[in-house]
Amino acid sequence: MVVQARSKHREAAAAPPRASPQPRRAVGAGEPELELPGGRVLPAAPPSGGRRPGRRGQRPEPAHPSRSLLSRLSAGLRARLGQRPAGGRGRTWTTLLLAAFAGILHWSHITSLFENDRHFSHLSTLEREMAFRTEMGLYYSYFKTIVEAPSFYNGVWMIMNDKLTEYPLVINTLKRFNLYPEVVLASWYRIYTWIMDLFGIQTKICWTVTRGEGLSPIESCEGLGDPACFYVAVIFLLNGLMMALFFIYGTYLSGSRLGGLVTVLCFFFNHGECTRVMWTPPLRESFSYPFLVLQMLLVTHILRATHVYRGSLAALCVSNVFFMLPWQFAQFVLLTQIASLFAVYVVGYIDICKLKKIIYIHMISLALCFILMFGNSMLLTSYYASSLVIIWGILAMRPRLLKVNVSELSSWVIQGCTWLFGTVLLKYLTSKILGIADDAHISNLLTSKFFSYKDFDTLMYTCAAEFDFMEKETPLRYTRTLLLPVVLVVFVAIVRRTISDILCVLSKQRTQIRKHQFDHGELVYHALQLLAYTVLGILIMRLKLFLTPHMCIMASLICSRQLFGWLFCKVHPSTVVFAVLAVMSVQGSANLQDQWNIIGEFSNLPQEELIEWIKFNTKPDAVFAGAMPTMASVKLSALRPIVNHPHYEDAGLRARTKIVYSMYSRKTAEEVKQELFKLRVNYYILEESWCIRRTKPGCSMPEIWDVEDPSNAGKTPLCSILAKDSRPHFTTAFQNRIYKVLEVIKER
Repeated sequence: MVVQARSKHREAAAAPPRASPQPRRAVGAGEPELELPGGRVLPAAPPSGGRRPGRRGQRPEPAHPSRSLLSRLSAGLRARLGQRPAGGRGRTWTTLLLAAFAGILHWSHITSLFENDRHFSHLSTLEREMAFRTEMGLYYSYFKTIVEAPSFYNGVWMIMNDKLTEYPLVINTLKRFNLYPEVVLASWYRIYTWIMDLFGIQTKICWTVTRGEGLSPIESCEGLGDPACFYVAVIFLLNGLMMALFFIYGTYLSGSRLGGLVTVLCFFFNHGECTRVMWTPPLRESFSYPFLVLQMLLVTHILRATHVYRGSLAALCVSNVFFMLPWQFAQFVLLTQIASLFAVYVVGYIDICKLKKIIYIHMISLALCFILMFGNSMLLTSYYASSLVIIWGILAMRPRLLKVNVSELSSWVIQGCTWLFGTVLLKYLTSKILGIADDAHISNLLTSKFFSYKDFDTLMYTCAAEFDFMEKETPLRYTRTLLLPVVLVVFVAIVRRTISDILCVLSKQRTQIRKHQFDHGELVYHALQLLAYTVLGILIMRLKLFLTPHMCIMASLICSRQLFGWLFCKVHPSTVVFAVLAVMSVQGSANLQDQWNIIGEFSNLPQEELIEWIKFNTKPDAVFAGAMPTMASVKLSALRPIVNHPHYEDAGLRARTKIVYSMYSRKTAEEVKQELFKLRVNYYILEESWCIRRTKPGCSMPEIWDVEDPSNAGKTPLCSILAKDSRPHFTTAFQNRIYKVLEVIKER
């Protein structure tokens, strides 16, 4: 046993290809044309797999369905880089090694930031659990349940028949809270510890840590044998792999490894705007977003490929499922993707056959998630599901639409309006028919962004900084690292090419259109996806976590010869790229240094006192109510039943939370007490700070209640009254400088 004292503390902180005499092929109808020195164009291989003229000794690999997805991606990557197959394998391995290096670098970076911020390796088990605040603690509690259960299957049964989270209800938390990551990680942990114990290998080292300030020493264990350490280690490993995918993505999209370098460095230079995994590892996005990166890479590959193989579609289906299962918000992101792909199809950049296959894969993915989520009705009544059905209907009606004698522009407008209004109407009808109101707050939240609509639930969201509009400083931070200017240059280049193609179509007669599709549909898709993410990020600041990484991907196109071949004929691409990166690094390195300067140590003595008091002074079946973040900690560490929690997406839970938060309204104590009785609450944890804190005007809890309950406006808030004297309806059972536990007096 080694004794170690903690002493850390927080301190100050290519020319465009010439027109070929032959008709252009469909977008994504194969590999792009390769430009040779002098501006000559090397035509792509014919569909029959015939020999490609021009470069000596170069034979395309036969397009055979049995080829693996990895081999096709590698071949496509070599084609994008203009490499000979003979030496292409070595260069592909070089790309993969560089991607692995980027992944290891990111894993090391986020692991160090997390440790520096909280000194996690020296925390006790209780302190580590308290460090997982709000939703994080709720999610981790189910991992803990499975790990500590007599068997894995017993643990899964416990979370599927949970009696602690919404007492007295028994709920299937695996259905409600997207807990498959916790189930998988718990199974891995149990397998890991079983194998290590079988071979007698030590999995953790425990230390006695002195805390000072008159506090008792604690035992702190580190190593993968500790559940919390194992949990965060897997999350950081997954997000390290995500960075490797970003390098491959940037390389594949731009056709140059320099593009992969630009993507990775832009991500690091804007790291605080790209991710928050280093501060909040258990959040759903930490598990889900890496699979979105993989999914978008696969979509790019499918859009670019001549033939869509089953392997590519199967991989897309798996990545869709892995993206949707961990995160309830994934359906909204996929909605923007489907909308972007539909727009790309409407204007002629992908053919109907390819879009149909993508739509079918999304439908299959949605059906699989619906089954795996035990019939979660929010998936069926989502805008995403409605959009898929409407687009499928539009594609099925295309032969009839072509018979209508309307202009091309009118056809686009008809299809766009049909999709928009059809999606909204179908979503409304399915929600009404199935009686689902769980996602009604999303519509209300968006309404409040554009109009003066307010209610209790929308204010609970909009008063939180992460759900407010994007900060005005955010575009300035993008500009200082040169990310925004570079992306604007790329976006303008894509828009100019797109407008030229569209005007070309609109100037033709109806009988001449649609004889071929436009090239480079994947570029148009990425531009539209950027617009969608921009709208989401501006409306809800939290969603800039989609926008910023996508901007890093778009920045890779500064290396694209398709867009900037005219410039690279005059200046070597590496000269341009390294000049841009040099300017980026000025502010980028300062941003990284700011992150590295964050040195702290987690400590929450008032909550530690509260948890210890609950564990030793209340019955195991004592029911608690209070602020959502605190309730997550009570359930996780004290294992007591609670009536409300931070997962706010369920309509029933929102109603419960509203009752619990009436303690911060201006209602009478008798009225609030009666409502708590109905929920069978024994103890209420009152936090006076919630009564007075105000993130912005109109956002203190009493002010929020004034909107919901105007009849009591002007009265003294109940929380202020009970903070001074809890009698006669409650008695004070415990109190420190932050928390006051009120015992609900039973009526005689």
